[in-house]
Amino acid sequence: MGRSKTFHFKQFDVLNDKTAMKVGTDGVLLGAWCNVSGARRVLDVGTGCGVIALMVAQRNPDASVLGIDIDASGVEEASYNFAHSPWGDRLEARCVDFNDLDFSAAFDLVVSNPPFFTCGVLPPNQKRLNARHTRMLTFESLITGAKKMLRPQGRLALVTPCESHKEIIELCTFNSLNISRITEVISVKGASPKRLLWEITSSRCTLETDCITIEDAPGQFNEHYIDLCHDFYLKF
Repeated sequence: MGRSKTFHFKQFDVLNDKTAMKVGTDGVLLGAWCNVSGARRVLDVGTGCGVIALMVAQRNPDASVLGIDIDASGVEEASYNFAHSPWGDRLEARCVDFNDLDFSAAFDLVVSNPPFFTCGVLPPNQKRLNARHTRMLTFESLITGAKKMLRPQGRLALVTPCESHKEIIELCTFNSLNISRITEVISVKGASPKRLLWEITSSRCTLETDCITIEDAPGQFNEHYIDLCHDFYLKF
């Protein structure tokens, strides 16, 4: 029997058959971790099947979320998932390039699980390459564009590889942005962190840093990770 093309969460289902990027740990972590407080207008850049947008809508009943992607089939699936969720009236998906958007101070929160195949072996599938390679959306264009689109107290939340740490800090400095939170993500206790969760703002702030460990041992999930994702994963 083939693998199910629908991923079931506690309050919504996600069809992710045609979209280039499937439901994954990075996106779910970001959707659960990002600060949605006071975010009435949210932009999800590279929405794919729409899982992050759906999580934001679940967490904040006042949020209207626009998900954008350059992959037409992904936008089609996101639109389907939005329409079949409890929050369809607050969710919208559009097939558009982030670099072509013309919004000014329009969003309280910009969230993105952006492309980060900056080096190493490229994905052989062209759709996956488009979804994940920085030739399509660079960290520079994301951070520079988000600054223009965010309201004065707005926030940018994103997930990156640890190798991008220096680049993100330099881009924030160049754009006069402040980093309010950095969370290291460790797959298994004792391993080196592979991902970083970032919260970036133009407001003055004090940097908070912490760490999330997904598993204490193979198959044994960490309590902090369970608490963070408890409202979403059926297994928790």
